[in-house]
Amino acid sequence: MSSEAIARRDLEIESAPGIRLAVRHVAAADTPSTKIPVILLHGARVPGIPSFDLDCPDGSLAADLARAGHDVFIMDARGYGGSTRIGQEGDPAEAQILSPSNEVVEDIEAVAQAVRRHTGRQVLGLLGWATGGHWVGMFAARHADPDLKIILYNSLYGAERGHPVLGPGGPLADAEEPDRLDARKLGGFGYSTAESLLPSWDASIPAENKEEWRDPVLLRAYQDAALASDPSSYTRNPPAFRAPNGAMADSFTLAGGHRLWDAGDITAHVLLIRSENDFWSRPGDLTALADELTKAASLRVLELPQATHYVHLDRPEKGRREMCEEVLAFLA
Repeated sequence: MSSEAIARRDLEIESAPGIRLAVRHVAAADTPSTKIPVILLHGARVPGIPSFDLDCPDGSLAADLARAGHDVFIMDARGYGGSTRIGQEGDPAEAQILSPSNEVVEDIEAVAQAVRRHTGRQVLGLLGWATGGHWVGMFAARHADPDLKIILYNSLYGAERGHPVLGPGGPLADAEEPDRLDARKLGGFGYSTAESLLPSWDASIPAENKEEWRDPVLLRAYQDAALASDPSSYTRNPPAFRAPNGAMADSFTLAGGHRLWDAGDITAHVLLIRSENDFWSRPGDLTALADELTKAASLRVLELPQATHYVHLDRPEKGRREMCEEVLAFLA
């Protein structure tokens, strides 16, 4: 990537009444953007800036896209990061499940409309990571829009029943009715510490020395930015940031083999990305999506050998470089 300077501006966009969404605009500082604008959407726990705009080498997918000529907009869904938080006080077990997929799709619609107004461009790119890909897929399935270019990256689809950590019979299932989510056990929202961000990443790295795969400076930046995303993090011991659990509840449904949207309704251009060592999506999700995207304006499928769920944050030679090149080629 070039060394061109990057400009950042933090915005607020109104979604539903009383819901304000935090959006970071990232662009080349001295050169007008020449390519389509792109929205980046985080997954179930960690919000947008820690996911896509870390202040360290190879830590900002947003900056990489901006240097290539794109206006980039990193959004926080409601309940995440700097966006409006409702119901994230008190006992999580007593709270209703917050920010289900239907509400996040409203947020994507609001940001998409605002980005099109702001840039004056109709063609729009959306990249969703993990649950973000599920949300982007649902959005595209509900909007027959050939001017969309969507990237579903390590995303569940509800293709089949069975999952190592999610779904019926798993840790979130009701003990007496294992096909049913135990909403009280899950809680309406949850807390995550810096250390809780490590196990799934470490387990998927196919090397004993994790630093071969992941820069420790980047890891520290990721953990610090995740904690900084919630102003209440440091009121807890150990520090922990909050995230709504609608994503986890809907992922339980997807992991049980139940679709929440139909890929056959999507008319956008589509890039599917799956890492070989992803712990979240399954090979069957990728296969089912590829088979069912029959109305897509175009389809490209990318499988990244040995890559992790976090490949855009791993070292360039461990899949990040290939992923970035493929994303840029697709958006172009």
